[in-house]
Amino acid sequence: MPNDPYQIKRLLNTKNGTFTYYSLAELAKQGHEISKLPFSIRILLENALRNFDDFAITRKSIDTILNWKPAASNKDIPFKPARVLMQDFTGVPAVVDIASLRAEIARKGKNPDEINPLIPVDLVIDHSVQVDYFGTEYAYSHNMDEEYKRNKERYQFLKWAQKSFTNFNVVPPGMGICHQVNLEYFAKCVIERNGEVFPDTLVGTDSHTPMVNGIGVVAWGVGGIEAEAVILGQPIYFILPEVIGLKLTGKIPLGSTATDLVLTIADLLRKYGVVGKFVEVFGPGLDNLSVPDRATIGNMSPEFGCTITYFPIDDKTLEYMRKSNRSEEQVRLVEDYCKANMLWRTGSEAINYTDIVELDLAAIEPTVAGPKRPQDKILLKDFKPTFIDLLNKSFGRKYIQPQDQLTRWFAEGGSQPAQLPLPMPPETKIEEKIENGMKTVWVTVGQEKFMISDGAVVIAAITSCTNTSNPFVMIGAGLVARKAREHGLDTKPWVKTSLAPGSKVVTDYLEKADLLDDLEALKFHLVGYGCTSCIGNSGPLPPYIAKAVEEHDLVVASVLSGNRNFEARIHPQVRMNFLMSPMLVVAYAIAGRVDIDLINDPISYDPNQQPVYLKDIWPADDEINELMNKVLSPKDFSKSYGEIFEGNDIWKNLEVPDDQLYIWDAASTYIKEAPFFYNISDNAQPLKDIYGARALLVLGDSITTDHISPAGQFNEYSPAGNYLISRGVKREEFNSYGSRRGHDEVMVRGTFANVRIKNKLSQKEGGYTRHLPSGEEMSVYDASIKYQQAQTPLVVLAGKEYGSGSSRDWAAKGTFLLGIKAVIAESYERIHRSNLVGMGVLPLQFKEGENIENLGLTGNEVFTITGIADDLKSLKEIQVIAQKEDGQEAKFQVIARLYSEIEIEYYRHGGILQYVLRQFLDKVN
Repeated sequence: MPNDPYQIKRLLNTKNGTFTYYSLAELAKQGHEISKLPFSIRILLENALRNFDDFAITRKSIDTILNWKPAASNKDIPFKPARVLMQDFTGVPAVVDIASLRAEIARKGKNPDEINPLIPVDLVIDHSVQVDYFGTEYAYSHNMDEEYKRNKERYQFLKWAQKSFTNFNVVPPGMGICHQVNLEYFAKCVIERNGEVFPDTLVGTDSHTPMVNGIGVVAWGVGGIEAEAVILGQPIYFILPEVIGLKLTGKIPLGSTATDLVLTIADLLRKYGVVGKFVEVFGPGLDNLSVPDRATIGNMSPEFGCTITYFPIDDKTLEYMRKSNRSEEQVRLVEDYCKANMLWRTGSEAINYTDIVELDLAAIEPTVAGPKRPQDKILLKDFKPTFIDLLNKSFGRKYIQPQDQLTRWFAEGGSQPAQLPLPMPPETKIEEKIENGMKTVWVTVGQEKFMISDGAVVIAAITSCTNTSNPFVMIGAGLVARKAREHGLDTKPWVKTSLAPGSKVVTDYLEKADLLDDLEALKFHLVGYGCTSCIGNSGPLPPYIAKAVEEHDLVVASVLSGNRNFEARIHPQVRMNFLMSPMLVVAYAIAGRVDIDLINDPISYDPNQQPVYLKDIWPADDEINELMNKVLSPKDFSKSYGEIFEGNDIWKNLEVPDDQLYIWDAASTYIKEAPFFYNISDNAQPLKDIYGARALLVLGDSITTDHISPAGQFNEYSPAGNYLISRGVKREEFNSYGSRRGHDEVMVRGTFANVRIKNKLSQKEGGYTRHLPSGEEMSVYDASIKYQQAQTPLVVLAGKEYGSGSSRDWAAKGTFLLGIKAVIAESYERIHRSNLVGMGVLPLQFKEGENIENLGLTGNEVFTITGIADDLKSLKEIQVIAQKEDGQEAKFQVIARLYSEIEIEYYRHGGILQYVLRQFLDKVN
């Protein structure tokens, strides 16, 4: 059979009917050691066997996977996922690109309807809701109204795409977070399509797509650029990965949670080093983890650095499928197929992993992570001394105990603050009394007075699919709130609180448990169903808090149950951000500070000034489990997901045209035709060496895509803010960078403009550089324009882990539009390296042991990069000559981080979509 070179296609007889499938068991009968392969590699193997066409996927591709060895490989393999998941921030520019491809096809006289998704695409609008309103019953409805006001044009565009494209579904705002919706609804584990059954696999335009690894689905995050290529029929090519076995033993002890476990694993695997690798979980401890526990771990794979953290399908998977209202027919199909095709975990497997990392679950302790990286684990018992050390080392502040601050305040004539919260009229007064050491500010709002200082918690957010998908920690948070109420406690008046679940199922079971009232009593009102603070949509701090922080340079903190806490991500005024369980988020909102020993010190005092400790309000595991069993029901999933595509009345009433081509509005500052394909040449130009290049930025280690990509709020004095004002946009209508990802003129101006980025070519922190050779300091964007006008190519120099973080396509698109031809770094995070190639930017890597410092580079040099034009190969060594200001030259070799012939083709064509477009045009000519 031409599409079955190993003759292994078989029939699977089930109670649901008879289907065809590609049998790994038949391969085993042919003498191949399938039982020794990790489950995740077996799924890649099945994928290649089923999609074999002897062109994009060849016999050689299959043999490479079939002969997987634990040792590292440099061979690339293809992967054609069954579906694609998108969120709106990354989805809008992807849809803009596809609509732009259609526009270019039409300009060349071809049928634009030929450009359509070839596999199912689900886009969930979840990244746009912002916490403008909080602490009130109307917070949800008001935030939803604001969301539609800000994003109406984007939503109309997505609704147009839903009508115009085939295989494209949109989940309207207010339904949930894409990863939780994927876990609870979209994930099938096994797919039946046209009489054939195969594993459910996907890629997503968000790095936390591996959340569904927890339900046995191989899935990971890719850049929007790669996802677009997959949608248009291209396989993803990547190096056959090593697979690290994570062996779990024991059981999580009382008082610890899945959040504590995942933060421990983040620390463990980052220290071990799993970037670009698969992690597969096994061991007896796996039987003690529910699918929500597993999904909590899978979600944070990008924080570990690995591609996936895979949990094979077993009885726990089927149990979750039934609880989440999957049909009995689907559950039976999953069991029958996986058991027949060597994809069912029994626990007795003898798999050959590349290496094994062990973790005893019984050793897990309450944990937080921060203040700016998710892998920076801090045991709860060590949090206070760690904070004191961070305050001193990072900010040069001498720590003063809060009670000592009070003593000093009263000694200097300060008055006793009001004991009870009072209405807050607009009149405020802010006074700083302690100028040496730790900063302390007293805020008077009407008749209420309170003290905030370094270490004050100003944002407490129960947010992000990572933890809101886990009923144990969500019900636990509700019980913490209930017990705090019973003790007469409340959250502090300077804390901005929010509850943003990943799906409506969460609020359903919290209501049934009567815990929503308890959370609301502590001002954790529902603010929306979306990422909110985890993606940086925390909204503004109350004006008097924002003013106190800004004018007095306070180092304040956020506590959140999310997965990311990079610099300036959560809120530009908040310089310390700590990840923790939803239960601890509630506790720290009550304490109002992070410089507190929650294990030994009172968390607060009741109305009678009696101390209340964390242990007094912490629920027992049995109490949580008992309540979970009472309130969790498949009916909740049926109710929420039975209306998932409907949306509210605003969505239903959005009017959109029926045109096959999108009508671009020149006045729009949200949606604009992408410039990458406009009047594209029929053939790619020959590759060229780079001559006379200048460094636009010289950066250190751990530069994340949050540093590179435009994100968060606009500064009106920035190039992007100036641009919007020049287009007639009022300051209050700026919205966020994420909401304007469909407009390249806005986004390029915000690339490398993060307020915390440190460019060694500039004296200023933020998006600044020094134009060379003039030496003039200016914004990165303005300098790039000067360089492009002079036809000067640009490079970026960087350290280790360049591009870690979210799969932000604009980190690569903006890099390209700034005129950057190559990045030279010590190491790359997987997704961003791939995205750079997908935009025609060459990722180059210093050789082992070499870096910016020991090569004596300053960024003032003129760079020549040769070896690109002639015989460019995968991982080829390229020569760089850096001519210094005194005429001396530094010569060194770098490695071209191109992994395959197809990546070289993408680079030659100027990007992956340019390659796809030319392939299409060649086919129809």
